[in-house]
Amino acid sequence: MGEKVVRGIRGAIAVRENTAEEIFRGTEEVLRKIVEVNEIDIGDIASVFLTTTPDLNAEFPATAARRMGWNMVPLLCAREIDVPGRMPRLIRVLMHVNTTKTQQEIKHQYLGEAAVLRPDLVNE
Repeated sequence: MGEKVVRGIRGAIAVRENTAEEIFRGTEEVLRKIVEVNEIDIGDIASVFLTTTPDLNAEFPATAARRMGWNMVPLLCAREIDVPGRMPRLIRVLMHVNTTKTQQEIKHQYLGEAAVLRPDLVNE
């Protein structure tokens, strides 16, 4: 087994509405999927950067991670640039993970409608 290095894993999900429940549901779904498909131990997560489009402000996505028990993982939320005509109600994730996987082995997770954002990174 090789030495662990820090890799970035991307993900995104669109939610139905600007409510705390939907922000929590969407964030939890995309975080769980990233961890599952990449076989990540929570202790190997170096940090997670979460962003939302400007139309999502009912709650912090990081609160969803805390509710999942990620109390020692450094989390940061920010607002996306408000580019006209872009997909609304979107939560994006950049997770930094200590792993032995190569960049080619990382499985990025663009779920549901968000798959159109990076079809080159969507794994079937």
